[in-house]
Amino acid sequence: MSYAALPEFPADIVTESLRVVDYELIENGDEKEMNMLWEAATTLGFWYLMNHGLEQMVEKMFDMGEETLSLTMEEKMGYEQESPFGYASFEGLRSKFHAGLQLSERIALVNIAKDDVIAWPKQVRSRCVYPSNIYERMDSTIAPFVRKSTKISEKILNVFDSKLGLPEGFLNRLHSAQEPSASEARTIKVPKNLPAGKLIFEAHTDSGSLSYLHTRGLGGLQILSPGTDKWHYVKPITGYTICNIGDALTLLSGGILHSCIHRVLAAPGSQVAYERWSQMFYLRPGESVMLHALSDRSLLIAEAADKSGKPESKFNQVHISTPRTFRL
Repeated sequence: MSYAALPEFPADIVTESLRVVDYELIENGDEKEMNMLWEAATTLGFWYLMNHGLEQMVEKMFDMGEETLSLTMEEKMGYEQESPFGYASFEGLRSKFHAGLQLSERIALVNIAKDDVIAWPKQVRSRCVYPSNIYERMDSTIAPFVRKSTKISEKILNVFDSKLGLPEGFLNRLHSAQEPSASEARTIKVPKNLPAGKLIFEAHTDSGSLSYLHTRGLGGLQILSPGTDKWHYVKPITGYTICNIGDALTLLSGGILHSCIHRVLAAPGSQVAYERWSQMFYLRPGESVMLHALSDRSLLIAEAADKSGKPESKFNQVHISTPRTFRL
């Protein structure tokens, strides 16, 4: 279905104002744009990213998701996986979240491990076995999306290095594409005609470093505005990706980078009558990384960590190989 065929986001709903960051300018080293990114990442922790060049890749990922989730339930249950890394070819078919729900009300997820994409045609995560159509689309669809998303992340992390006073390339070394991690691509389908205001994903902060949300124009994401008890929708804008900081970067930066609480509801207004598709990319540090403020690498981080009471105690310097989510 084309974007034009979908109803627009309701005009009478209060939305959160997000800064718009131009990736092309970031890539070209534009100081003003890097300051815009930094301001967004250290205040709300969410922003729109434009001119990233992912649009066609995302559409192919949606096609892959639709193709994969059209498999029969018997086929999908055969590929559902559990592992210490939280990966699954399909997820949610048996989860507590879906207890008592009809099949038509259940969300469906397709997760693809970054490690398997980078190593392709080798299989790295032995517990992650995918349907044949995913392997067939690895070169044409999945690998380009993951590699481009990784490149964008590298540029953003370079900006954070500079602003945090870290050695050049330091954060990227913690997120090396060559080291196993819990990074992944995730395609999500939310059924149509759910009850108005139905909670899809409860309030949480993301466990990783950077999250990217691509949509087909249907809303549902809400942010808890910092310092308030008010939830505001984030309006989806065609061609703009919604990005946010996760807990890992918050901890590594001594609390300077902000991980914002958010949740997902059924699409608002007349949009609820349509399936809501989302394409995610989650960047997470390598398995060897311990989460604690990088105080020994940056005076700015050391001062921030000391002022905030050493936020690394939130995780007690744990590994993040198993994704963690902190909920309200």
